[in-house]
Amino acid sequence: MPTDITPPDPSLVLDYIEAFRRSKTMFAAVSLGLFDALAGGPKTGPELALTTKTHEDTLIRLLNACVGLGLLTRDGQKYANTPAATAYLTTTSPLRMTGYINYSNDVVWKLWGNLEDAVREGTHRWKQTYGTDGPIFSNFFENEGRKREFLMGMHGFGTMSSPAVANVFDLSRFTTVADLGGATGHLTIALCKRWKHLKGIVFDLAAAVPLANEIVGTSGVADRIQVVAGDFFEDKIPSADLYTLGRILHDWSEAKCVKLLTRIYEALPKGGGLLLAEKLLLEDKSGPRWAQLQDLNMLTCTEGRERTLGEYEQLLKQIGFTEVTGCRTTTPIDVVLAVK
Repeated sequence: MPTDITPPDPSLVLDYIEAFRRSKTMFAAVSLGLFDALAGGPKTGPELALTTKTHEDTLIRLLNACVGLGLLTRDGQKYANTPAATAYLTTTSPLRMTGYINYSNDVVWKLWGNLEDAVREGTHRWKQTYGTDGPIFSNFFENEGRKREFLMGMHGFGTMSSPAVANVFDLSRFTTVADLGGATGHLTIALCKRWKHLKGIVFDLAAAVPLANEIVGTSGVADRIQVVAGDFFEDKIPSADLYTLGRILHDWSEAKCVKLLTRIYEALPKGGGLLLAEKLLLEDKSGPRWAQLQDLNMLTCTEGRERTLGEYEQLLKQIGFTEVTGCRTTTPIDVVLAVK
């Protein structure tokens, strides 16, 4: 660039250079248990170092960075959680995202380290990063503790988005909703709370059932919800006139999406519906950024991708669905309703 030309503002590039440092700071603080250590009230750096078994000086540096990120506050020498940290970053909170954060730190971080190869080859990075090429979700449930925390992390996302999803369309004509791959049941719970006549079924792998029963049992609508174990690709899916797929299709290849959607279509009565909860890319794929970056996350971690409403409409009409309507929300999830 000629020296007599004023260079562009570098702040965008500088922000992205720093961006991973912000993520890693939060990830490390969660992993070290800082927010849990502060759940009982403010503490000093030396007190926290004893609790977390960390080096006092370097822990204080991390604490100060968390203050700068808005995750902690400091009054004199004492640190305290912000309301957001208490809600989402402590392992005792029902809204916690700690499981998903730890999964991002321990697993996804390394997969993203091979993003260049994912782009070159067009495949996820499990084999390259971890030497495994088995079913992707078997890696999520390698032990009971990690399985529970991962599902609770997804539950934290769900509690933010599912009430909005339940309010987008008029679902009064449906009587029974079956949420395939329903995890903790957050979407079924939100739908049954919003639509008082609905009966719900949470359908997921056997490994997810105990926690789903636990969450549904305290929901206030447990009398209208069943939890059923099964694999939506292989087992008979429950009978319903409304099926929901929350953040499911973006995990899978086109062929597997077609297989699942065909099974749903064949199980639905005429006039039955399918509600998709996914983040929609703009038609020209110029945004939103959340969906674009999630699309890359799907590339590194799964067989799938994020899609536009037009792409979902094409996929659904290929199966036989007729009316396909989409709506964006202000949450990390948008909504598509298709009718048979």
